[in-house]
Amino acid sequence: MANTLFEALFAPLAGRDDVLLHLADGTGLSAAQFLDMVSRMAGALRAAGVSPGDRVAVQVAKTPEALALYGGAVAAGAVFLPLNTAYTPAEVGYFVGNAEPALIVADPDRADALAGVAGGVPVLTLGPEGTGTLADLAAAQPAGFGAVTRGPDDLAAILYTSGTTGRSKGAMLSHRNLLSNAEVLAREWRFGPQDVLLHALPIFHTHGLFVATNIALLTGGAMIFLPGFDLPAILRLLPKATAMMGVPTFYTRLLDDPRFTRDLVAGMRLFVSGSAPLLAETHRAFEARTGHRILERYGMTETNMNTSNPYAGERRAGTVGLPLPGVAVRVADPTTGAALPAGEVGMIEVKGDNVFKGYWRMPAKTAEEMRDDGFFITGDLGRFDADGYLTIVGRQKDLIITGGFNVYPKEVEMVMDDLPGVLESAVIGVPHPDFGEAVLAVVVPEPGAAPEPAAIERALRDRLARFKQP
Repeated sequence: MANTLFEALFAPLAGRDDVLLHLADGTGLSAAQFLDMVSRMAGALRAAGVSPGDRVAVQVAKTPEALALYGGAVAAGAVFLPLNTAYTPAEVGYFVGNAEPALIVADPDRADALAGVAGGVPVLTLGPEGTGTLADLAAAQPAGFGAVTRGPDDLAAILYTSGTTGRSKGAMLSHRNLLSNAEVLAREWRFGPQDVLLHALPIFHTHGLFVATNIALLTGGAMIFLPGFDLPAILRLLPKATAMMGVPTFYTRLLDDPRFTRDLVAGMRLFVSGSAPLLAETHRAFEARTGHRILERYGMTETNMNTSNPYAGERRAGTVGLPLPGVAVRVADPTTGAALPAGEVGMIEVKGDNVFKGYWRMPAKTAEEMRDDGFFITGDLGRFDADGYLTIVGRQKDLIITGGFNVYPKEVEMVMDDLPGVLESAVIGVPHPDFGEAVLAVVVPEPGAAPEPAAIERALRDRLARFKQP
């Protein structure tokens, strides 16, 4: 039995001299060079004591080496556990305690702080320049690592997502979950070896890692691989790309710049938006400026992608399109699970090879969110129209999505309520023109106290990731 993901995504890179990763500084890595990097990363993980099935927690900057670490984990049979680079050491401490990784890979500047919450787990480093103790270990490995046998149902990754208790839950994603979704999206969005994907998304997130990257690797295309969204770089590189995936913030910032014109994107064939709601007015303004209709889709950490507006066909502003092939989507009565007719609002539930294997070490929580017939209860409320297009109207789970990142209010409230002078707090999401939603906190002072907003903000800086701070 082969290694399911490795054989589909990485093994085909062998012998390819064409550029796979075009970098911001104008240099590039060929497909074969990247595969060699993947192989040596796999060897480094083995040398560091990582066995098949072990978790590898990773909190590093987006670099070719970081992407190769993902491939190395797949090859070594490990379970990749990417963590948002904005998480504080205290937050990382929770993930380490819950997932019990065999290894932590961190930015060199944060290694000491993370070692303090690692509980004895080894910490290796990988910096923004691709250097560090893990890079050194990889360089010392022989080429040609033989991929460990892993089947479709073996775990490939754990991604943490917000939970109803305010604590994150680890969504277990198998080789089948990730590969099946990449195959469907590649067909539906018509990706091929001729494509050059402008990649400015983070790679600790489903969108940037398991949608954008996996599709490009699967279809033999190339990526313009940027560390993040840098507007001047995006404007400079768009004429060299054929496709781009982004969050709504990317598109609102492009529209705010007069240099973003129809001529600039004449060679583009596809713009995809996800991870947060795309305002209908942004959709219309983008089409008026460029002639392109943004393709909006709907997914989540636990399921990868569920629906998509069509590549060839009407892309309806304000909707997330039609169920993807192989994915069953229903709008159901939240209590009974009975399917509701078109036009009625209910719970969005999904079933398919894309749906995760459950929450890490939370069997009761997994059972609570799965129907007896195998449908996963997303927590999102929506309705189908007469033509089968799905519109999301709200979330039963009290979740804020800001700039594509999930914030669970209870987690923020728990931290704020412990601050001096704060009796209680309530955290809500409010509309924001750039991020989709912003985090807003309402604070009730303790009797006789008058906490200053600036003091509260200072107190939260080292306790919550920046995107969670009100």
